[in-house]
Amino acid sequence: MKITWVTRSFLDYRIPVYRALDGLCGNKLTLIYYTDVVPQRAKDKVHNVLDDRAIPLTGEKRLFGAKMGNASMANTGIRLTFLPGLIDRAKQSQPQVTISDGFFQWTYAALWLRAFKNIPHVMCYERTAHTERNAQWYRRAYRKFVMRWIDAICCNGRLCGEYVKSLGFPSERITYGHMVADVYGLRESIAKVTKKQISELRIKNDLRGIIFLYVGQLIPRKGLMELLKAWKEFWSNNDTTMATLLIVGDGVQRSELEQYCKQNRLNNVHFTGSVDYDNLCPFYKAANVFIIPTLEDNWSLVVPEAMACGLPILCSKYNGCCPEYVTQDNGWVFDPLSTQGVVKCLKECLSARDRLANMGKKSLEIINNHTAKQAANAIYSACKTALNNNSQKTK
Repeated sequence: MKITWVTRSFLDYRIPVYRALDGLCGNKLTLIYYTDVVPQRAKDKVHNVLDDRAIPLTGEKRLFGAKMGNASMANTGIRLTFLPGLIDRAKQSQPQVTISDGFFQWTYAALWLRAFKNIPHVMCYERTAHTERNAQWYRRAYRKFVMRWIDAICCNGRLCGEYVKSLGFPSERITYGHMVADVYGLRESIAKVTKKQISELRIKNDLRGIIFLYVGQLIPRKGLMELLKAWKEFWSNNDTTMATLLIVGDGVQRSELEQYCKQNRLNNVHFTGSVDYDNLCPFYKAANVFIIPTLEDNWSLVVPEAMACGLPILCSKYNGCCPEYVTQDNGWVFDPLSTQGVVKCLKECLSARDRLANMGKKSLEIINNHTAKQAANAIYSACKTALNNNSQKTK
């Protein structure tokens, strides 16, 4: 089966999925992407997998709206882009099926090929009812309208599937599981981390007691200020040497967060700044538990990454991945907007310090069912569904 995946951008975690999907379709996967926004390390990796079937394009034009980063909440702005030659380049690859990512960005190419060339179209989708709670009427109307040119949708998880079905898409044409971390790659990398590296990292960052680790952007959407307020209340009457909050990453909110910690004497909170993806494993191995207080995320890949490194999880209920990844056996789910709720969760975690290692093992068991192979199978199954749906319509 010849498959062409049109995606504006991707990161390292997608490479194993591309490799597995390429194997399933007989090495006939073509990937078209926007070279201006993909990190060089990820481009090098994908070209090692697909060679000249990984096609970088440039020259995107913004038709409408301001340039947007991923720091803002969902649906707070709109941007329409167009890349001259994208449709022609996708058509030249002679696909039997096209794959897109979401309703906007470069999906217009797959929709055009479906509408005018009758090429079956699979969409990989991530949004949930929570992330779309403030979606404008015209977004909802557009999604419902273009669904006639989508033959199958591969959702990341249950919450995403529920939202897609609420838009009227048939459940029999939905598959699940396209978003996964590079589980095997992380395991190989973390096995190479030495005790000396861990010792040096602990000394450098003054890590004491139970290590709570956050990895990600330092932006308001991630709920870090809400976490720090709860952290302050929790440790006001406790020995701060019992635990450390280690925050790995950078972003527009960093100075505000650091200033809050300084003003409130949160001496057991430490910031590392930005760390390259390939250098994260020592931090995962040094930690005892992973925490993510996000106020809005479709599917935080740092959660399965932490699980692949053997960590229990403290996860916001506003994270689309929590039903699949977090159970009472490997973690806790909390509301970051409830200070008392976060404090309660932190207390329970600290009280369970003797069980954290076993909870981390449970994380490993859970994540074994969410691998690149399973993701590729879910996408490939959607492709077969799309072909079947399209053939039935043309009879």
